[in-house]
Amino acid sequence: MVALIFGVFVAGISDKCSSKGVTRFTELLSNWSGAQGYCIEIGDGAWDSWFMPFLKQFGLFFSVSTFFNSQVKKISELREGYNIVGLSQGSLVGRGVVEFCDGGPPVKNFISLAGPHAGEASIPFCGSTLLCILADKLVKLEVYSDYVQEHLAPAGYIKIPTDIKAYLKGCRFLPKLNNELVNHKNTTYKERFASLQNVVLIMFEQDTVLIPKETSWFGYYPDGSWSTVLPPKETKLYTEDWIGLKTLDEAGKVKFVNVSGNHLDISLDDMETYIVPYLEDDTSTHQTLMESSHIQPSSVRNFKKLFGLTGERVRLHTSY
Repeated sequence: MVALIFGVFVAGISDKCSSKGVTRFTELLSNWSGAQGYCIEIGDGAWDSWFMPFLKQFGLFFSVSTFFNSQVKKISELREGYNIVGLSQGSLVGRGVVEFCDGGPPVKNFISLAGPHAGEASIPFCGSTLLCILADKLVKLEVYSDYVQEHLAPAGYIKIPTDIKAYLKGCRFLPKLNNELVNHKNTTYKERFASLQNVVLIMFEQDTVLIPKETSWFGYYPDGSWSTVLPPKETKLYTEDWIGLKTLDEAGKVKFVNVSGNHLDISLDDMETYIVPYLEDDTSTHQTLMESSHIQPSSVRNFKKLFGLTGERVRLHTSY
């Protein structure tokens, strides 16, 4: 698990700071925004991104927050605050830093690309590599068992809609992050998340990894059913404001962005339009840049597409 600080960049499963996609993504955002990016790696590359459980990746929550804080505090440019950009699974780690971190520099903007914020309904298809074979065998043992929770990172956010009781009892990470536990609601987590200046949630229209893809926006299946996917504003997490998402949205601080592409396959144009403005120092133009919380392409972007001036993409995930 890696993080890049423009803030903090948290990469997804199978990624590491030295991977080609992460390196290019980091360099482009740094060059375009003028903000320096810092990469921090947790664990030992791709293997730990799969098999280090989320509680361990998070150092039982708070110690990883202390880790991030200790790294951030060493960087003088970040003492007044920083931004987080998270990729896929890394978005959950990044949001955990926002909610669980105590005493460090404030996080200003949180940008999430294809983050499974409301859960993942199954282990995504990833091929026939050794990592995938081992992951599949672990899941078949029973995803909410102690063994799987302790040995497979994605188990920390898998949410089977027809097995909610077992999920709330056995899943060790996401129920706490989303403040889902009825008798253990944490107002501090909500207050910290609601203190963000902006939240940008990017969903990929052709995403075949996240099930459902709407989890990128906090949309998910209703409890007890696979029949339909609830829009984010119809989920209990939103309507009951468990983590402050509704509070932020009503203040105009949440941007629900839909881009073309499969999982983490993003165009340079979309990076420049939807991410870069939140890495720059001046955030005063954000509301005029994105007047609606559901972002539509601007006339400038359409003009560029008409004349073939866009299309280059950055693939931010590897074949697992």
